[in-house]
Parts: sequence; structure tokens; C-alpha cells
Amino acid sequence: MDIYKSKVDFFTGELSKINTRYNTVSVLRLSSIVLLLFALYYYFQNQEITLLLAAVLCFTAFVVLMRMHSKLQFKRKITQALFSINQDEIHFLERKTIPFENGEEFQDFQHPYAYDLDIFGNHSLFQHLNRSATFIGKKTLAKDLLHIAGNHDILDNQQAVKELTQKLDWRQEFLAFAKVTNDSESSYKTLLQWSTFNSESLPKWLVFFSYVSPLFFVVIFLSYLFTSNLFLLSCLSYLFVLNLMVLGRFFKRIQLEIANSDNIDKLIGQYGLLLEKIETEQFVSKSLLDLQQKLKFKTENASVHLKKLSELFSRNDAIANLFTATLFNGTFLFNIHVLKALLQWKKEHAAALEDWLIVIGEFEKLNSLANFSYNNPDCVFPELNTDYKINFSDLSHPLLNPETRVGNEVAFHPQSFMILTGSNMSGKSTFLRSLGVNMVLAGIGSVVCASAAHVHPLPVLVSMRLSDSLSDSESYFFAEIKRLKQIMDALEQQPAFVLLDEILRGTNSDDKRNGTIEVLKKVIAKKAIGAIATHDIEVCLTTNDYPEILSNNCFEVEIQDNELHFDYRLREGVCRNKSATFLMKKMGVI
Repeated sequence: MDIYKSKVDFFTGELSKINTRYNTVSVLRLSSIVLLLFALYYYFQNQEITLLLAAVLCFTAFVVLMRMHSKLQFKRKITQALFSINQDEIHFLERKTIPFENGEEFQDFQHPYAYDLDIFGNHSLFQHLNRSATFIGKKTLAKDLLHIAGNHDILDNQQAVKELTQKLDWRQEFLAFAKVTNDSESSYKTLLQWSTFNSESLPKWLVFFSYVSPLFFVVIFLSYLFTSNLFLLSCLSYLFVLNLMVLGRFFKRIQLEIANSDNIDKLIGQYGLLLEKIETEQFVSKSLLDLQQKLKFKTENASVHLKKLSELFSRNDAIANLFTATLFNGTFLFNIHVLKALLQWKKEHAAALEDWLIVIGEFEKLNSLANFSYNNPDCVFPELNTDYKINFSDLSHPLLNPETRVGNEVAFHPQSFMILTGSNMSGKSTFLRSLGVNMVLAGIGSVVCASAAHVHPLPVLVSMRLSDSLSDSESYFFAEIKRLKQIMDALEQQPAFVLLDEILRGTNSDDKRNGTIEVLKKVIAKKAIGAIATHDIEVCLTTNDYPEILSNNCFEVEIQDNELHFDYRLREGVCRNKSATFLMKKMGVI
């Protein structure tokens, strides 16, 4: 946390300096305009050449100051973003707030584990990990959290995350550039829709006319200046009107081409800056080098091509008012030339555009995982295997307070499935979620919340927390049966890591016990690895029939000084203490 505090202090000072320079340039820019007007006024009064030179100098100074003002404005935005990034990390680590988007829009209640393990929503895994600021970045992180990758991809991601973990300054600068894009799902989709929208070439006669007409206009105009022939002036007028008529014929095509593209030039420009940050950085890990290589297009980098596209859209905005649009199009068909250039850009680059944006998303995802690794130096990258061996040392939930959370040793070999007992509030559900969340983290190449880990990455299947679906007229019990069917169908395809928490709660005790035992038998028959939590002690007797597969573990509760005491430590055996009876007696219920 100290590094973030020192950065906040540094960027506070930088902002102060930039604001001083920004205000100074603003005053000088205004002064240059005032002096320019005075110089021009007195020049027309006195016709002194020195006043004209002064006016030219003032105009030149104004242009220079405008550029300085624009650069300082952008630098101020980046510095403000960097200040905010470090301040957010401080607030997050101090557990005051979670100032990051929660990914609620990616929630999928039918997913095998997303809802049960709190992958999305407030205080979710996504919200704790997320350090992305573009839509594609959030989408990429969300997509990866919903799928377990193969060993090869996981190892590549681990190397990339390890490398980026050490690049704190670069990561924060990349995030700052992403923040100032003000990107959104709608703007992202608008850009992609534009890239695939009708890219039919313009008629050949129009292309020919767009070159010949401006040339004629210039020739006729110069001839008029030298001859003052009014006939030539009439020709200019007719040509001006003809150009506008030609433009009018294709005006709808131009409108469709740039529809909903307000400020899209700025977004494209910012995408270009993000790509340039990637292109100019030195990487060594395979994943990062492969992503960097995808930004090589023909003879130039992707950022150069995006800069050209941004400039083309900017040209349309530059003549947005009626007067300049009429003047520029009547003289040399400005918008036709821009349309032609946009269509040519689209023809040459559209197929690669989405791939470039995907690279941005991948880097934002990896940056998020690297930030998680940096903030949790006690977490480790799991060692992978293909022997269906899974074990964790000091396993805990990454969302819990590091100062108070309790770690546990857990191994799924030689026995591969655990029957877990314990009273309410003893930590069973938290432990199951710890297992599930860390398996998800291991499956995307992240560090896990443990001091050591060996993992065979497997699909994660969970039935822990379901809800009635009123819109589908579906009861909790039927929803649970559907989830169990989903788990069984998935296990038909391949072994998986399965977590079940107190299943079949919607039926009577005998039916629940028998059903739980049969589900357990079928799950282990399908080579599943994992755990099931239950309050029914008789379910634990199943270990007698499958001693090489099943094990009994529990969380106990102790009564100390007439109070319940939970130590959240995983033990071997079956839970024996009864906290419910004690609590009811203490509170006068019985």
C-alpha cells in the first residue's frame, strides 16, 4: 500500500504543476487573440506593415499555444486518471470501498458456477479483480472467468501475469489511457458495426468526377483572378452548384456511413494510443509477445492505422456546420473524398480491426490478474498436473480480509471426494466457495489464495445457491433438480470439480437423505472430484462403502464461556457438536 500512497503524493504534485502551466497557457492564448485583433484593427487604420507582421506573429503564437493547451489538457487527464487509480487501490486495500465495476451485466444464472460462487455483482470476484476501463476489457475478463482454460493456455497466462506484475508503472499508465477513452458498450459496438457496414465501392464515374471537378474549379478560379472575366465567374457558380448536386445524390450514403459516430474519432484515437503502449513496450513472455505480434499489419503497426481512421472521422467533424460544409463541398467535394478514404480504409483494415480491439481486451484482463497478484504477494501460482491431483496449503477465500481469514490444508488424493459436516455458521459454505473460486482462478492463469497449490484444471460444477424463478414458474426445488441434471450431463462428457451444498432441501428428511446418498454415489461413479456439505450424519456412513474415494471432514464449534466459538479449521471426521440446540436454549426459544 505504501507504493500507492507515494504515487498519490507524486501525482498530486504533478497535477498542481500541470494546472499552473495550463492556466498560464490559457491566459497567453487569450492574450494572443486580443493582440491579434488589435494589430489587425490598427493595420486597417494605418496600413503599417509592422502591424501586419505583428498580427501574423500573434496568430502563429495562438496556433502554438493551442497545441500546447491541447497537450496539457490530455496530460492533465492522464495524470488525474493515475491519481484516481492509486487512490482507488488505497481505498480498496483499506477495505473502505470497492470502487470498481462489478460486472453485473455478465451475470448468468444458468451458468454452472457463476451465480453460486459470486463471480459477478456487488462484492464479487469480478469486482475485486477488475482493473479494466474499456468494454472489451471487461468482456474479456468476464468471459475468461466463465471458462476454465487448458493447461497450455494457463501456463502461458501465468507467465504473462508474472511479467506484468512487475510492470506497475506500465500497467497503471495503460489503465490511465483506457480510462480517458470513456469507452462504453454502445461506442464499441458502433465502431464494429461501422467496420462491417456496407463497404461497397463508389461508382467509377464519381471517383473520376471527384478528381476532375476540383481541378477545373482551381483552373477556372485562377483564370478569373488573372482575367476578371465574368463568364468565368458564372462557370464557377455553375460548377459550385453542380458539386453540391452530386454531393446531394450521395448525401444519404455519407449520412449512413457516419451515423452514430459522434466523437468516435476520439475513441478510435484513444484505442490507437492503447495499442501504441503495447507496441512500444518490451515483453519476454510468449503470450504478451504473441499479442504484440498481432498488432503488426502490413508494413505498419495497428496504432498507425487507427490514427489514420481517427483523422478521417475528425475531418467530417471539422466541417460539421452548414457554412463550412457548403463551402468545402461546393469547391472540391470534401465529404466525397472523405467517404472514399473511409471506404478504402474499411476495405483494407476492417477484418483486422476487431482483432486489434481483442488485444486491448486481453491486456486489460492480464493487467487485472497482475494487479491481483501484486496486491496479494502471499498468494501463489498453482503448479499444474494431469493426474487429477488437487491440493491446497493454507487455502482461503481471496475476498476475505487477509488479516482475519483462516487458511486450511485440503487434498483430494488419495480420496477424491469429501463429505463435509458442521453446524451453521461454522464455515462450510465459505470453504466450498473458497475451493470453487480458487479453482476458477487457477483455471485462468491467476494466483490462488493459498501458500502452495497443485491443481489439475477441471470444469467447475456447483450447486450451492439457487433461487425460485417466478418468471419461469419454477420452484427452488425444481431449479435444484435441473442444476443436478446439468451437473450429471456435464460429467457424462468429462470429469469435473463438483461442489454441492446441502442439496434437496425442498423435500422431507428421508427423501433428502436417500436422494443425497444416491447423488453422491453417481457423482463419484463419474470420476468427479470435489466436496458435498450436509447436515445429515447418515450420509457420512457412505464412506464405509467407498473408503478409497470418500473422506469425512468437518468444521467444529466449541462452547466457551457460554458463547459459541468458531475457529473455521477443517478437521478429519464427522461433526459432533450441536450449536442449534445451544442457541435456542440461550435465546429462550426452547
